[in-house]
Amino acid sequence: MMERVTPLSAEHFSGAIIMPNLVPPVDNLERLQVYRDQINVAKGDTVFDPLMMLFFRNYSEAELAAAREHIFGIKLYPAGATTNSEAGVKELSAVEGTFKLMEEMGIPLMIHGETHGFVMDREKEFLASYEYLAQKFPKLKITMEHITTRDAVEMLDRYENLYATVTLHHLIITLNDVAGGMLQPHLFCKPIAKRPEDREALLAAALQAHPKLMFGSDSAPHPISKKECCGCAAGLFTAPVCLPTLVELFEEHGALDNLQAFVSGNAQRIHNFTPLSKTVKLEKVGMLVPERYGEVVPYRAGETIPWAVTSIH
Repeated sequence: MMERVTPLSAEHFSGAIIMPNLVPPVDNLERLQVYRDQINVAKGDTVFDPLMMLFFRNYSEAELAAAREHIFGIKLYPAGATTNSEAGVKELSAVEGTFKLMEEMGIPLMIHGETHGFVMDREKEFLASYEYLAQKFPKLKITMEHITTRDAVEMLDRYENLYATVTLHHLIITLNDVAGGMLQPHLFCKPIAKRPEDREALLAAALQAHPKLMFGSDSAPHPISKKECCGCAAGLFTAPVCLPTLVELFEEHGALDNLQAFVSGNAQRIHNFTPLSKTVKLEKVGMLVPERYGEVVPYRAGETIPWAVTSIH
């Protein structure tokens, strides 16, 4: 799987945050370095920087000091909230020591923000936890990952240290696309797609390149056997179509001037980060999305979309 999808994920981007919810989780420096080396081998000669993340747990000061120069941040998963998150956090109050160390060391915190409540309300219910963290640790840079609700968009302007990412698919689909007719397993993801009014709020913020909102693909490949089955895996493989589809979407709404800031500029500024140099040229020449890449079905499989990447340098 890594050999198949890493080049596809790296081709159009100069870097990406690498999520740590593997089995076992990437929760120590040795595991992280092995994973990074595997990615670097799989990407070949492609210009691409894997920005590594640790899986959140209670870390000692010595562990964080040793890891600091090797990581982009730490990703917190509530226990059991999404794929391979069983080892996640059960009570935020029990890990405050690690939050404090991260704040002192300037290590960003990224969060999959969902409770275990009713599926459509899980993100909204978790917003109180974001408020608690933003208020208690005001110098801790917190990113609400892959937000899906209007409520989360509104939360962005309340706390200086709170930011967010949004995926391609949550700018386009709603729950109706997933389950309004025949069930579409290749559109099933976590957090689940929400209501039309939520999508419209996300899209409006992205189109205006809200200064605290960053593009985050959450591109998650799974083999067909794990998607077209009972208890199917959550996740969309979007990496090969992210940029062509975003150009299409922003052009449709007359917002192409804001695309660079949304895709890359905001994240560079927020994280004070300069990526490897890569220029991607897109033209309106059409792109037929493959039905599959090996055993992985991509988002928009089989569709001809208007824009295509024509050169990379």
